[in-house]
Amino acid sequence: MFKKSLLYLMMATLAITLLSACSESTNHSSGKSSDGKVQVVTTYSIVYDIVKNVGGDLVDIHSLAPIGSNPHEYDPLPEDVQKTTDADAVFYNGLNLEAGNAWFDDLMETTGKDGEDAPVFRMSEGVKPMYLTTEGNEGEEDPHAWLDVENGIKYAENARDGLIKVDPDNKEVYEKNAEDYIAKLEKLHDEAISEFNKIRKEQRVLVTSEGAFKYFSKAYGFQAEYIWEINQENQGTPEQITRIVDIINEKQIKGLFLETSIDPRSMEAVSSETGVDIMGEVFTDSLGEPGEDGDTYIDMMEWNINTIKEGLTH
Repeated sequence: MFKKSLLYLMMATLAITLLSACSESTNHSSGKSSDGKVQVVTTYSIVYDIVKNVGGDLVDIHSLAPIGSNPHEYDPLPEDVQKTTDADAVFYNGLNLEAGNAWFDDLMETTGKDGEDAPVFRMSEGVKPMYLTTEGNEGEEDPHAWLDVENGIKYAENARDGLIKVDPDNKEVYEKNAEDYIAKLEKLHDEAISEFNKIRKEQRVLVTSEGAFKYFSKAYGFQAEYIWEINQENQGTPEQITRIVDIINEKQIKGLFLETSIDPRSMEAVSSETGVDIMGEVFTDSLGEPGEDGDTYIDMMEWNINTIKEGLTH
């Protein structure tokens, strides 16, 4: 738990601060590193990629939760404390994503980024939240807004506004980068609607391990079903397996989908129990590894769109 290591991280921060005081690597009067780039920290890979597309060559970005990991719960490392302490801007998802173990709030407090005027920006600002419904989580915000590309556009706009706030001298560059990137996202959103309109309505049932596709399903006309609703310690239980097996049999669902960042055993058990094949992997909480499929936000969404369409129309 992050709280248990808070004292250790505070000591690490003190040591880092002392080392930084002896270093000329950062020009603190300008708020940039010696090479003139804005120092940015993001909480996970999808936010990283969106901010990178808007910031371009003007930013250096450190992402906290590694690719393939679970950003719902994360234990920051000493390197993360250093990077966050020195950051000119921090971008996070919000909508309860980074709330597990209160790790993000603790990190912001430890690194002095918890004040009202701190350069900490919520990428989901302006998104209409959807909510969890399972017992124990009722009324909590569902964090997976980025799986609706129109929300991804809001993320890009918030990245633009945050970068302009910390680096107003390059306002025109961030505006142009954002304009070009948003145009690509708008095209992707329209293509998704066009492709999914080719699937018969009764076939548009999307079964995944985690219930991460609520925003996606609302945007693109699907019914979202899942084994568990949100990644947490208690998932893939016999009761959850039984529930989704009954739904699959009742609705005569023809294909299942497995998330790249999820242990496959629960979905494999569902597939075995129902005789319904897993039709492919989809991306939810993380990009793919660099150089592999889904290694950017646009690529991961294109992959999801194609995988789901092909899996449900085979």
